[in-house]
Amino acid sequence: MKQSLILIFVVISALGCQDVNIPEKPENLIAKDKMIDILKETYLINAARSVNNKAIISKGIKIDSMIYAKYQIDSLQFAKSNAYYASDINSYMIMIQKVESDLLSMREEMDSIIKLDRARRDSISERLKSANKVDSLN
Repeated sequence: MKQSLILIFVVISALGCQDVNIPEKPENLIAKDKMIDILKETYLINAARSVNNKAIISKGIKIDSMIYAKYQIDSLQFAKSNAYYASDINSYMIMIQKVESDLLSMREEMDSIIKLDRARRDSISERLKSANKVDSLN
């Protein structure tokens, strides 16, 4: 009995995996490098939406449309290209890792700019304090 249940489970599992539909390569497939750039901007947009989506909506900003215009694509072309690339999980993971790496580089660059800006502001503040001390002595 136990063996027959295992056999039925194995057969059903094998049959269930047979109908995986892999999307056909779209005629207007977005190049991988361009797709990586689009995905990177999409992640940035989603981060912006999570911070202050009300402001984006209230100003009537259509961020997705801006990306499509910037890269001269439409939403259907993006969806089909994304589905095509995602169908090969190993290749897609490499693309996503590149996106993540680029975003981390951007973050490090922004962090260094923020540190430089803080140092500049601190320097200005110290100069102002020193100038005020000299003025108060006179």
